Amino acid sequence: EVQLQASGGGLVQSGGSLRLSCAVSGVTVDDPAIGWFRQAPGKEREGLLCIRRRSGGSTVYAGSVKGRFTISRDNSENTVYLQMNSLKPEDTAVYYCAVNTLTGCYTDIADFAFWGQGTQVTVSS
Repeated sequence: EVQLQASGGGLVQSGGSLRLSCAVSGVTVDDPAIGWFRQAPGKEREGLLCIRRRSGGSTVYAGSVKGRFTISRDNSENTVYLQMNSLKPEDTAVYYCAVNTLTGCYTDIADFAFWGQGTQVTVSS
């Protein structure tokens, strides 16, 4: 059974940083894609970044986070991280991690079949 556990959210001031973690278990394919997404109230879920577990190759989906957010993984810990710097109030959202075992990072959000429960990030002005 594939399970994802996101953690690390919280309240931070504008300009601050947070690091989110996503513990992944139960994935049997060799090189899944693991992505970070977010959903703000009243908005659609938005893709942020994605990384391939084996190769470490990453993709940025959202121009709004380019240069501020980075994705990384520690395969020994089966964990993917989202480092968020220079946070802005508009980054406030519930952040999710998800796994795509079939089609890699260059794909539609609908191809991410397995999702974690989400962690709240609130950025105050």
